[in-house]
Amino acid sequence: MQDEIVTLNGTVEGITFQNPDNGWTVIELAVESEIVTVVGVMPQICIGEQLRLIGSWDMHSTYGMQFRVQNCERYLPTTTSAILAYLSSGAVKGIGEATARRLVEKFGDKTLEIMENDPDRLSSVKGISPKKAQLIYQEYAKQFGIREAMLFLGQYGLTQSEILRAWKRWGVTLCDRVKTDPFILCQGNLGISFERADAIAQNFSVTYDDKSRIQAGIIYIMKHNTRNGHTCLPRNKLEPTAQAMLRVEPEKINNVMQEMIDTSAVFAIMIKGNEHIFLPEMYKAEKYSAERIKLMLDYAPPPCMIDFEHALADCSLQTGIDYSETQIKAIESAITKGILILTGGPGTGKTTILNAIIKLLEQGGEKVVVAAPTGRAAKRASELTGCEAKTIHRLLEAKWKDEGYTEFEKDENDPLECDALIIDEASMLDSVLFEHILRALRLGCRLIMVGDIDQLPPVGAGNVLHDLIESLRVPVISLTQVFRQAQKSLIVTNAHKIINGQYPEIDKKDGDFFFLKGNNQWDISDTIVSLYTQRLPKAYSYSPLWDIQVLSPSKKGELGTVELNKKLQEALNPAKDGAKDITVKGINLRIGDKVMQIKNNYDIPWVRDDGTEGEGVFNGDIGMLEVIKKAEDLVIVRYDDKKAYYTLEEAGDLELAYAVTVHKSQGSEFEAVIMPSYPGPERLYYRNLLYTAVTRAKKLFVMVGNPSTMMKMIDNNRRTKRYTGLLYMLNWED
Repeated sequence: MQDEIVTLNGTVEGITFQNPDNGWTVIELAVESEIVTVVGVMPQICIGEQLRLIGSWDMHSTYGMQFRVQNCERYLPTTTSAILAYLSSGAVKGIGEATARRLVEKFGDKTLEIMENDPDRLSSVKGISPKKAQLIYQEYAKQFGIREAMLFLGQYGLTQSEILRAWKRWGVTLCDRVKTDPFILCQGNLGISFERADAIAQNFSVTYDDKSRIQAGIIYIMKHNTRNGHTCLPRNKLEPTAQAMLRVEPEKINNVMQEMIDTSAVFAIMIKGNEHIFLPEMYKAEKYSAERIKLMLDYAPPPCMIDFEHALADCSLQTGIDYSETQIKAIESAITKGILILTGGPGTGKTTILNAIIKLLEQGGEKVVVAAPTGRAAKRASELTGCEAKTIHRLLEAKWKDEGYTEFEKDENDPLECDALIIDEASMLDSVLFEHILRALRLGCRLIMVGDIDQLPPVGAGNVLHDLIESLRVPVISLTQVFRQAQKSLIVTNAHKIINGQYPEIDKKDGDFFFLKGNNQWDISDTIVSLYTQRLPKAYSYSPLWDIQVLSPSKKGELGTVELNKKLQEALNPAKDGAKDITVKGINLRIGDKVMQIKNNYDIPWVRDDGTEGEGVFNGDIGMLEVIKKAEDLVIVRYDDKKAYYTLEEAGDLELAYAVTVHKSQGSEFEAVIMPSYPGPERLYYRNLLYTAVTRAKKLFVMVGNPSTMMKMIDNNRRTKRYTGLLYMLNWED
């Protein structure tokens, strides 16, 4: 009976729980002579409504048998008694039990029809003035509108959640808008692809060369490419791609593109003699950043008010560190200039310099704030500097809007209260986030960016650190010397060999860098599972959940993260009878699983162990799934020292994280890292990716598989090509 898809027809008798934000609802449904519990996304359901539900039965350990909804068709009540129950429930604002009774007594089973089509007649009922009659009509129109939207859009395959998100954006105009331009559905981060909107459009006889279809296709291609890191695309590449996808004549693509440029639907600039096309938000982000950087260079703050040589000598005495010439130059530049980039690989002394910079700036009376792009990077920065470091999103007080964009409270009107901002792991900064950092800085606030230029570029669109360095406009200190203490670590020395195109030392048996050979991908997979679950925990007392991380270049294949996660989950946290789980994208997530958040969500509430409360879980955060309460629409995940509270819908952004891609590991460090070495696509097996993986390990790196694959990765020095505008805008003539 469970998991079998069935249809249920009935009338809403009672509402146990309703979340107005995401539509999650628990109702009591009268089905023939029986009352059954129904759970699922059913936005704004009211008592008295008649429902046709598609879903399956589910046995809840506490609440017993429930019907879990996949699709919901809603019908307004038709009988006098059902209409009375519906209106008495408060379904329509302005109508209470007494007014509902008077309306039904006067109009009977025609009450709802009159409310919709002839609202002036409502004022003939005692207690309803003409003004109140209009307010009732407007409220009823809203209620009727969302039901109409559910029925109308549901027939084209949209889910209840997708329709609710669209309704929140366009309200009562939604259906008319979709009929006029179905392609609005793939706009505004509703989670609806162009392909789905295009299929819906065929129901409205939209021609292939319709302007709205071509515009939507172009925007879709550009948005898709922002997810590949590009802030712009060459027009001579964008137009042929659009032509192939849309199957439209090149001339029509060109004409629509030019109209989009003329109306500022997109922006165009010449880069190296070739026209590049930007989405408005990307153009504005990079243009603002370029202009603000130039302003910071022209109007630098005065040098920090200290005797530098004396203060540095004191710092050296207190720490026992004899600073090198390059380190001294970096420290002096940081406290005298308005902006500085400090870049270098592992073991080159970035943390040593950073601590000295913070100490000297604070001695000079300046307030220093430290931030990093991810939670793990911020935690690591706090541990290394002794300063509380926040995520950039938390520092800027990010808010997630229903329309699908991020709003930052800190900006030009409410800037950060600091004299110097230090951004660690700056290689992870994308163009939009960098723009908002600059908007939140007072003119005269120092900006010190610390990162490793040899790491992978950011997950988001742009290549900020690379472009700033390449522009030759911003002061840069590059650290290349590996200090004696760091030279004792094979992780450090091998990382530098890898990035310099040399093969690492892999035969030592007593270091922190090991290579275990495997004959085939199944042997390699078995060895990784054994290392993760037994050998490393036994030898080093490491926790598989919190200390060890498997990194893979790819999601796919026997040694990709998907298959490795299945095996690691089965070994560490197998399914048990009666154990609670949820299914996300076809994968069961169980209590006790290691999970990762795969996109930013600024609305998820959390509570720290010390009682501090806040909101926001971010792309790449890794935690453990602690609680699943389906009937209460609740999933709890522990992230280090805090618990985050998800709805079941929000939990759709969780993935298993025993194994993650190298890209997803950016900004994080782990006690131990395990990585497979087996042939794969050249675009994923290259030098910078291997270097990034190795530098994620703090104390132990183990590679398992074929040494020749590792060597090919080192030989493959491809750099991910990103189309961006910041570099060229920085060098525009003012």
